[in-house]
Amino acid sequence: MGKFLSLLFCILISNLAGLNAQSCETAAFRNNAIYRTCVSLPVLNSHLHWNYNTNGTVDLAFRHTGSATSQWVAWALNVGGSGMLGAQALVALTHPNGSVEAYTTSVTGFQTTLQPSRLSFDVPTITAERVNGVVVIYATIVLPSGGTGFNQVWQVGPVADGVPSIHAMGADNRGSVGRVDFISGQTSAGGGAGGSRMRKRNTHGVLNAVSWGLLMPMGAMAARYLKVFKAANPAWFYIHAACQTSAYIVGVAGWATGLKLGGDSVGITHDAHRNIGIILFSLGTLQVFALLLRPKPDNKYRIYWNVYHHGIGYAVITLSIINVYKGLDILDPEKKWKHAYTGILIGLGVVAVLLEALTWFIVLKRKKEDKRTHAGANGYGQPV
Repeated sequence: MGKFLSLLFCILISNLAGLNAQSCETAAFRNNAIYRTCVSLPVLNSHLHWNYNTNGTVDLAFRHTGSATSQWVAWALNVGGSGMLGAQALVALTHPNGSVEAYTTSVTGFQTTLQPSRLSFDVPTITAERVNGVVVIYATIVLPSGGTGFNQVWQVGPVADGVPSIHAMGADNRGSVGRVDFISGQTSAGGGAGGSRMRKRNTHGVLNAVSWGLLMPMGAMAARYLKVFKAANPAWFYIHAACQTSAYIVGVAGWATGLKLGGDSVGITHDAHRNIGIILFSLGTLQVFALLLRPKPDNKYRIYWNVYHHGIGYAVITLSIINVYKGLDILDPEKKWKHAYTGILIGLGVVAVLLEALTWFIVLKRKKEDKRTHAGANGYGQPV
């Protein structure tokens, strides 16, 4: 009897374990639809069900359990990359009155509000429903490029005034990426590729913020305000050259990472940010080569070189600050990072204003002293 009970207990535990492992297979769908393949995704209480058709289409149902009212749910394929940027998404938007709106959207930026748009592949049908806290997106998609394996992304987020808002940034939300093959049924989860690209974006942002956005203005300030002090000559020049050279070297590294990111982001363009970056690199390179053609201080052409050097320099600084903010808008980090950069700029601005006032005070004082000395030397007064 004891052996029989033990055997019965083992069978029961085995069945329960199998039921849990295949929990996605227990789901019921409208019209008694049956999906031959299903996968329970590792985060965000999500499941993907599908039937692969020989004509290259897939009938699928994406299911999210524990859904709140006024919430959006999305599942997407990323054909040319991984992660959020470039995702071709199916969205279910739950309104406060309980109705559910289903549509498609192509994600081209981090600050997207998931507005309806066409995808890079056809979606003949898409509908959605919410029943007992479970949202299901039903769709038929035409697999792009004749392929069967793609990177996938899924996500949930809140709705404010009927408009999708940014999702949370917790570990589950950041880890809701993976890969799916619609023929083999194999899936893999994890943010390897997406995380790698995020690190590249962050590296690109830090390099450019430090170089073009901070070192360049500091180097310009050193040249303008330190040389008025006689004791700082020629130290101001070396400080200026060190800041600008370092800024250019680090900026080139940031520019190169930007080019790599642009090449990897198929179908995603940030034209203004990219174009300003190209202009900055070009102007910065001209400044470096201009140093090789710098005339001597007493050369009659030195004044023209100064006008060129100062004009290009201030243009680079202005464009740099603008592009750092554009980059922050693209990366869309926590607000504190933009606030921190703004605070640093304000600090540099206050220092610049104080030094500008001190510079003019010293310059005007020296001019008065020079006039007195000149007048005394010509017999209009006696030098003290």
